[in-house]
Amino acid sequence: MNEQQKRLLKIEERINYLIQIKDFSNWGNLDGFKKCCNQLKNSVYELSEEQLNREIRKLDESIIFLEERAEEQLTPMERVRIVRTPQRFSLKDILENVYEDYTELGGEDDANIDPAMMCAKATIVRRIKNKPYTASVMVIGQETGHGDEFRNGGSCKPEGNAKALRYMKVAETEGVPIHFYVFTPGSYPVEEYPGAAQQIARNIYAMAKLRVPMISFISEGGSGGAEAIGLSDYRMMASHGYYSVISPEGAAAIEGRVREGEKVPKELIEVCADRLRLTAEDNLKLKTIDKIIYEPPLGARQDDFAFFSKLRTEMISATDKVVLATKSFRAFRTNEIMRKKSETEELQVEVPWDLNREEVKKLLRLRSLKYRRMAMTGFSGQLSESEYYYNRFKVKSEKVYYNIRYDIFKNHKKQMRRVLKEVSGESSVMLKRIVEPLNAVLDFWDKKTEKRTPRLLTQGDPVQSASSRVDPLELTDTYTSPLANEDRTVTCPNHEKYGCKDLWIPDLYGEFCGVCESCGHHFPLEHQWYLENVFDPNSIRFFNSEITSHNPLRYTGYTERLELAQKKTRRNSGNMTFTAEVNGIQIVTSMLYSDFRNGTVGSAEGEKFVQACKLAKRKKRPLLAYIHSTGGIRIQEGTLGVIQMPKCTMAVREYIDAGGLYIVVYDNNSYAGPVASFLGCSPYQFAIRSSRVGFAGPRVIRETTGIDIPPDYHSARNALKRGHIQGIWNRRDFRRNLHKALQTMGSPSLYYR
Repeated sequence: MNEQQKRLLKIEERINYLIQIKDFSNWGNLDGFKKCCNQLKNSVYELSEEQLNREIRKLDESIIFLEERAEEQLTPMERVRIVRTPQRFSLKDILENVYEDYTELGGEDDANIDPAMMCAKATIVRRIKNKPYTASVMVIGQETGHGDEFRNGGSCKPEGNAKALRYMKVAETEGVPIHFYVFTPGSYPVEEYPGAAQQIARNIYAMAKLRVPMISFISEGGSGGAEAIGLSDYRMMASHGYYSVISPEGAAAIEGRVREGEKVPKELIEVCADRLRLTAEDNLKLKTIDKIIYEPPLGARQDDFAFFSKLRTEMISATDKVVLATKSFRAFRTNEIMRKKSETEELQVEVPWDLNREEVKKLLRLRSLKYRRMAMTGFSGQLSESEYYYNRFKVKSEKVYYNIRYDIFKNHKKQMRRVLKEVSGESSVMLKRIVEPLNAVLDFWDKKTEKRTPRLLTQGDPVQSASSRVDPLELTDTYTSPLANEDRTVTCPNHEKYGCKDLWIPDLYGEFCGVCESCGHHFPLEHQWYLENVFDPNSIRFFNSEITSHNPLRYTGYTERLELAQKKTRRNSGNMTFTAEVNGIQIVTSMLYSDFRNGTVGSAEGEKFVQACKLAKRKKRPLLAYIHSTGGIRIQEGTLGVIQMPKCTMAVREYIDAGGLYIVVYDNNSYAGPVASFLGCSPYQFAIRSSRVGFAGPRVIRETTGIDIPPDYHSARNALKRGHIQGIWNRRDFRRNLHKALQTMGSPSLYYR
C-alpha cells in the first residue's frame, strides 16, 4: 500500500502543478480529479489492491492526457507561470547535478550579503577519448530557493550584483570561464549605495571586456536584472523559460493605465505576455539568444536528471565553441563538435579553455561584433547598397586620416616637445652652475639694486579693457521659450519652505531661464532651449536622421503611436545625434528628449547612440549624452529594446578605452534601463538641479518592496549623496560648466589636447 500512496501523492503534485500553470482550478476538470485523488488516499485500506491499482491507473491516464494537452496549448503567460512555480529547478539544483563539485563563495544560505545572488567555484568533468578531464569554472547566477523567502525570488539587491562583479574579476584573474545562470524576475529597486541602476551599469561595463569566455543560460530573464549577468559570448535559453523587457503584469499596468492599488485585469496580462514576444522561440527568431535547450513537457523540475545531463553537455559544448572561435587552427575540431549530437557520445577532441594574449583579443573582438549586430531588424532607414559602400569608404578614409593626424603626427609632436623640455631643463641647470660664481662676484662689487616703479593701471590698459569684453560662455537671449508667452504668474513648489514669491511667467521662462530666483528650483524647459543656448550658434549638424523607429514585434497599436510621435516632433526617433561646438571645441552629442515617446530607448535610438560613439572615437572628439528625459527601455520592442543595454554599453566601453571623454548630463526625469547601462557607466555624470535620477519610479518601488519612499528619494541632491553622480549644475551655467569639463577632464588623446 505504501507504493500506491506514493503514486497518489505524485499524482496530486502533478494536479497542483497543472492548476498553478493554468491559474484555473477547473480547467480540464482538475477539481474533480483532485477530489478523486483525495478520496482514493482516504480509502487506500478499504479497496482491494487490484481495485486501487485500477483506479490509480485510470486517474494517471487522465492526468497524462491533460498534461499533453496543456503542453500543446501552452500560452506565453503559462510559460511565465511554469518558471515561477516552486517545483522549477534552481541554480542550486544545477550546481549539484551539472557540476562534479562546487564551493559557494561570498556567503551561504541566509548568512549572505544577498542570498538571491549565488557565486561558486565549480569543477566540471569532460570525457575525451574515454579519459576524464577536469576543468574549473566560475558559476554565477540568481538563486530562487524554491520559495525560500530570504532568497527574494531571485530579485537581487545592488550588493548581490556587486558580489557577482567581484567574482567575475576573480575568474578573469584566474583565467577560467564563467557560466552565468539567469533566474530573476528583475532587480530589487533601491537607490542606496551602490544603487540598483549604477551597479547594473558597472556590471555590464566590466563584462563587455572581461578576458575570459562567458556562457549564459536563461530560465527567467526579467529586464535589467537579467542583463546584470546576461552579457556573454554565447547565450542559451530554456525552452519553457522567458526573457523579457518587463513582466507581463508590469506591461499590462502600463498599457491599461491601471492606477496604483487597482487590480490588473487577468485578460490584459495574457494579452501583454503574448505581445512582448518573451518565449524562447520568439527570442531565437529575434536573435537575442543563440540556442534553445529543450526541456521535458511542462518544463524541467528539480528532479529531472535527464535534463541536467543535457544541460551539462550543452554548457561544455558552448564553452568549447566560444574558445575554438578564438583559435587559429580550429576547422576539424569545430566540425567534430557540430557533428556530436548525443549527450552520451564522447567528444573525440580536446579543447583547452585557457587563452593566450592574441586569443583574448580575438574573443573581445568577436564579442563586440556579436552585440553590434543585434537588433538591426528593429528599425528602418538603413542605407542602400551604394550608400552603404560609400559610407564604408568614407568611414575608413576618416579613420586613416584621423589616425595619421592625431596618433602619428600629434604624438610625434608631443614627443619632440617632451625631449626639448628635458634638454632645456638639463641645460638650464648646467648653465646656472657655470654662471653662479660670476654672479656672486658681480653682486659683491655692485651693491646697488634697481628700484622698479610699480606700473599703474590706466584707462587704456589692456587688462581693464579685457574685462569689458563679452563673455563667450554667457547665455545669450537669442532664443526665448514659448512658455514665456503666457501673461500670468506661477507658484514655486518650494514656496512654503523658502517663502518664494509668485513668479511672472514671461520673466521666469525668459530672463530667469526657468529658474526660481529665491530658491533655485528649476522648472522644466523644452529641449529646443538647450539646442539654442548651450552650443555655439550655427554649429549643430545632425547625422543619422534617416534611422527610423518602427514596430518590429507588430505590437498592437504601437505603429499608430509612433506615427503620432513622428508627426508631433517631425523626427524619426527619440534620440537626436549631432555634432556641435562649445566655445570652439567640437563635440559629438546624443540627446534623448521627452517629446518622442518620453525619451524611451528602442532599437533605433540604440543604433544612433552606437554610431555616435563610433564617430566620436574615430574623430577623437568628446561625447556628450544629454538626457532631457528618459522613461527607460521601450517595452513595445521587447528584448530588442532591452538588448540595447549591453549593446550601447559595449560601444561606450570601446570609446572610453580608446581615450575618449564621455560626459552624461541628466535633466528632468531619468529612469530605468538607460541609467542602468550606457548612461550609468560614465565616469563623469552630472545632473541639472531639480532633476530626478534613479532605477525605478516611486510606484514600482512601493509595489515591489512595500517601502513608502520620501518625495525627494530620486532627487539630484540625493543622487549626489549616494555617489551616483559627480555634480549638480545650474541650468544657467550649463554652457560654462560643460566647457570647463571639456577643458579639464578626459585623456590627452582628445583632438584638442
